[in-house]
Amino acid sequence: MKYNPPCHITTEILSQVASIAEAVGQRQAIMSELRLRRANRIRTIHGSLAIEGNLLNEQQITAILAGKRVIAPPRDIQEVRNAIKVYDALPQWNPRQESDLLSAHTMLMQGLLNSPGSYRQGGVGVMGQTEIVHVAPPASRVAILMSDLFQWLQQTDLHPLVASSIFHYEFEFIHPFEDGNGRMGRFWQSLLLYQWSAVFEHLPIESMIFAHQQDYYQALNQSTEAGDSAPFIAFMLQAIQSTLDDTPQVRPQVTPQVEAVLAVMQGEMSRSELMRVLDLSDRKSFRQRYLLPALQAGLIEMTLPDKPNSRLQRYRLVSEGEQR
Repeated sequence: MKYNPPCHITTEILSQVASIAEAVGQRQAIMSELRLRRANRIRTIHGSLAIEGNLLNEQQITAILAGKRVIAPPRDIQEVRNAIKVYDALPQWNPRQESDLLSAHTMLMQGLLNSPGSYRQGGVGVMGQTEIVHVAPPASRVAILMSDLFQWLQQTDLHPLVASSIFHYEFEFIHPFEDGNGRMGRFWQSLLLYQWSAVFEHLPIESMIFAHQQDYYQALNQSTEAGDSAPFIAFMLQAIQSTLDDTPQVRPQVTPQVEAVLAVMQGEMSRSELMRVLDLSDRKSFRQRYLLPALQAGLIEMTLPDKPNSRLQRYRLVSEGEQR
């Protein structure tokens, strides 16, 4: 092995790994009932981009995800669209293939950089609030360092929770791209964790990092100063644990009436079409017992949300409703 990233595995790290593994195991045991909301993906994208200064809020990201027009800076919109594509494609990437990292960066930074998917050709420094806090290795070393890092990743037998955190730190230390390093490092750790457990496909760890953004940067700086990634690993494990604790584990229970609506919904359907398929005649009862609870549970949506009483109103499943 050409390179072995310096890291002292502390008892705190081992304890956190055991705790997280237990929580993930509990999630896996109920995967047949687990339906993480689409909101988690939105929180993930919002968190990772907000750390980098993107100004769009979760409501605007939701609108872009639904294909709606949003008035905002074009670059911010492009960043969101690119991130949606990358996270939607998460299962297709191999986190141990350097070529996949370059392809993912191309998708993430399309229209934002002149040469996305290519390592930087110049020097780069990471700014703190008032000063440069990290000068990345020279551009001439980037390809070699990244090759060494991927070789280590392919051969290491460390637990994925630890290995993914080490990779994340080393990636940020190398800072291999002209732009997009932070969001790529966070995404690649999520990808490595997803390969360990599918629970991580929609777990909004990035949102938790955003909520503790200064601690995130402090952990990066502490590891750099110590020449040891242990402080950053401890931070990331705590962020993962907090996200697991903060995210609902099971889908909310719904009534048989709502289940009936979900079962018959095909494409976009009007109220009268739904009532006919369900063999119902009482409009008031249908609205109160079937339609409104399904809307309130976030399992279906209106095609014309701004005109709830329109005669052209139709209803359709959202992603969570489709999965039930």
